[in-house]
Amino acid sequence: MIENRYTFKHAFIKTIPIMAGYVFLGFAFGLLMRTSGFPIWYPVLMSLFIYSGALQFATIPLVGVAVNPLSALMLGVMISARHLFYGIAMLKRYRHSGSLKYPLIFGLTDETFSVLSTENQEDEIPSMYYFTVTSLDYLYWNAGTLFGAIAGGVIPFDLAGLDFALTALFIVLLLEQMKTKQGMISGLTGLVVSGLSLLLFGSGQMVITSMVGIVVALLVERQLKLYE
Repeated sequence: MIENRYTFKHAFIKTIPIMAGYVFLGFAFGLLMRTSGFPIWYPVLMSLFIYSGALQFATIPLVGVAVNPLSALMLGVMISARHLFYGIAMLKRYRHSGSLKYPLIFGLTDETFSVLSTENQEDEIPSMYYFTVTSLDYLYWNAGTLFGAIAGGVIPFDLAGLDFALTALFIVLLLEQMKTKQGMISGLTGLVVSGLSLLLFGSGQMVITSMVGIVVALLVERQLKLYE
């Protein structure tokens, strides 16, 4: 009965907000790469093999110029360090995934994590459901990139304001997660800790300090529950 609930239809419905954001953002990325003078295959291959929106946008001014490999590596680590915490949080959910764990690890983006982490952990969710959600999100991003790369070669665009689409997508996912009591606690914890990190450490150090602070706060909350 539980497996019947976690079907392709359920996965597709869950990822509709991500589709709206990923197609648009992928389109913007493909468009920016083409208008920066790169051939169509450049953004397409980047989306296929990097599959990290924030990192891909950050590398646009770096591609094609002399960059220290160590500096590029550090940039990637700093931008994507938050995925370490996502991975730790998904260890229990992915423990029976077998060979599917490799594409699941590769495809664990912010938005995919947001959708999968809101599923009832008490359910015996089939690994194929996790894989379907991950694959759909991967398809949305790459389809958007391809469309943008094609359009960027033939149609001029005004790109002002496109970067807000990612922020809007995160807001929608946060509101969806905060519908439950636990989601409300987690969401408010994230907002408070992130705000404090921004004030205390500035925007340059906000991501890492926020993630560490959130993990510590949630661990403290968990320990308090154990002693209730």
